[in-house]
Amino acid sequence: MKMTDGDNFRLRHIREGAKAAWPICLGYFPIGVAFGVMSQKAGLSPFETGLMSLLIFAGSSQFIAVSLLSSGAGFVAIVTTTFTVNLRHLLMSSALAGRLKRVKWPLLTLFAYGVTDETFALNMARFRSRAWDWRSALVVNQVSNLAWILSTVIGAYAGAFIPAGAFGIDYALVAMLICLLVFQLRGRLYVLVAAISGAIAVLLSIAIPGNAHVVAASLIAATVGLFLRKRAGAGPREGRGSL
Repeated sequence: MKMTDGDNFRLRHIREGAKAAWPICLGYFPIGVAFGVMSQKAGLSPFETGLMSLLIFAGSSQFIAVSLLSSGAGFVAIVTTTFTVNLRHLLMSSALAGRLKRVKWPLLTLFAYGVTDETFALNMARFRSRAWDWRSALVVNQVSNLAWILSTVIGAYAGAFIPAGAFGIDYALVAMLICLLVFQLRGRLYVLVAAISGAIAVLLSIAIPGNAHVVAASLIAATVGLFLRKRAGAGPREGRGSL
């Protein structure tokens, strides 16, 4: 059966998206396995672990939720905490909105579901550096999603054979987030904003319970960074220290 131009067009975006997503998938595997092991120690079955990854698809929130479950926290506390931690997705989605103006809402909803720290960082970098189609970006999101779900289920099955805290799995998510931060530091302004955000987060954590200090610090630091960029005369143009 002969392939049409439309089929070739779709296959091209699938190939581009899958090729771009593989480093994320490679990074997700050890973290997903680590989460699966932790969820098994918290009493979740492989099915429940996979369902949680499918419905939530937010690594840090899932780690937090499992930790709260292990400590005996209630439903309201778990939902409120994970919701607060995931508020950073509001900032990431807002940054991506300008690149997705022509996307219809059903696909936009599917795209929003797949936005994570890692897919956001990769897609924004591709959008900035060259012509990057939203279809390829959507493939990045969904391929990464599949890799995350599979790795967490594998970890849930393997949890019965791996001692808690073995192989440094408790540090896996932190290490990946630090790596993502380093790749985003493309100039002195970025380093300054990151330092301000970290300092404010530490100070606010003393006064604000839960994880709300993370969102607050991000908003304050981003505002300061925007002010400094405008004051330096960089303006909103790409490639001149834009955020």
